[in-house]
Amino acid sequence: MHRRTFLLSTASIPVFAQTPAAAPAPAPAPPELDWIDAKKLTVEGFGYKDVKAPYDRLPARAEGVVRPEVWNLSRQPAGALVRFVASATAIHARWTITNKTFTGANSTPIASSGLDLYAKTDEGKWRWLGVGRPTKFPENTDAMITGIPATEREFMVYLPMHNPVQSLEIGVPKGAKIAAAPSRAAGSKPIVFYGTSITHGYSASRGGMTHVSMLGRMFNREVINLGFSGNGRMEPEVVKLVAELDPAVFVLDCLPNMSAKDVRERAVPGVKIIRAVHPQTPILLVEDRNIETGFLVKARHDANEANHAALKEAFAQLQQEKIPNIHYLGGDDLLGHDGDGTIDGSHPTDLGFSRQAAEFERVLRPILK
Repeated sequence: MHRRTFLLSTASIPVFAQTPAAAPAPAPAPPELDWIDAKKLTVEGFGYKDVKAPYDRLPARAEGVVRPEVWNLSRQPAGALVRFVASATAIHARWTITNKTFTGANSTPIASSGLDLYAKTDEGKWRWLGVGRPTKFPENTDAMITGIPATEREFMVYLPMHNPVQSLEIGVPKGAKIAAAPSRAAGSKPIVFYGTSITHGYSASRGGMTHVSMLGRMFNREVINLGFSGNGRMEPEVVKLVAELDPAVFVLDCLPNMSAKDVRERAVPGVKIIRAVHPQTPILLVEDRNIETGFLVKARHDANEANHAALKEAFAQLQQEKIPNIHYLGGDDLLGHDGDGTIDGSHPTDLGFSRQAAEFERVLRPILK
């Protein structure tokens, strides 16, 4: 047997030159920004000046007077916002938060610890524009929006709903103009909401999506959110503080944190505490929303019905005693009737808050006129 030997010439094999890998592009330099403390702009949603920290919702003297749970929740700037006018191609924010935990089980990080940016359109309507995402503790910096025309317009930033804020600054490209927004129309008093976790804002996806925030935009008014998650109970210590404010209307929406017994004991005295200071200011009593599982869970249904009945009794007593300017909002339609209005049967989703805002608007619009 003969073996054949084959020789392969390398000249027949094409050779490809290897191009060295390109060096990674350098990270773009951060934009040069001018920063302004939000306190130098138009800050809204705070009814008291004698506060312990800049963004507290109750006065410093409330500590030790209200229950510790209420006091601690009052350090969270739910519903508060800053308005400003700017001619800038971008809006940045830098804010410092107190809690390392960005969110809870029923909330998003943006709602709890971030910011929510709105802009006024050329037609004069508020429209969502961007968010500030919390990614670090304690200080965060984020570009809420970039690439917009540098025409002058009004902006509004909602603060975190559940994380206390130590500082907030708004940044615009160097040389851009930014200034405080004009004051509200003369005589345009705020709307004060006193309530529970639902008023506080659980479980909206961001600060502008609660019914309280929506109503502020609908009526073009300041709103003061005194919602205390799990702790809105019409306690006289809190109601007395609420009565110190001077709004266009008081909205009392505490039933989700109360039993029928609590309602019978506290609703009428609570209204009278406010009436003693404000003889004619409208007061809106709000029924408990219907728990979404109540169509099958009898205990839930019965608790709702008992609360509704107790508040109706209080309303009837106030009318009988001729206490003036008391209004009433039933709870049956607050969340809709398809079961899709909440995240857990109780706390509204954005859909539930939109439905709730529509119900509040229906009752509040004639009151505010």
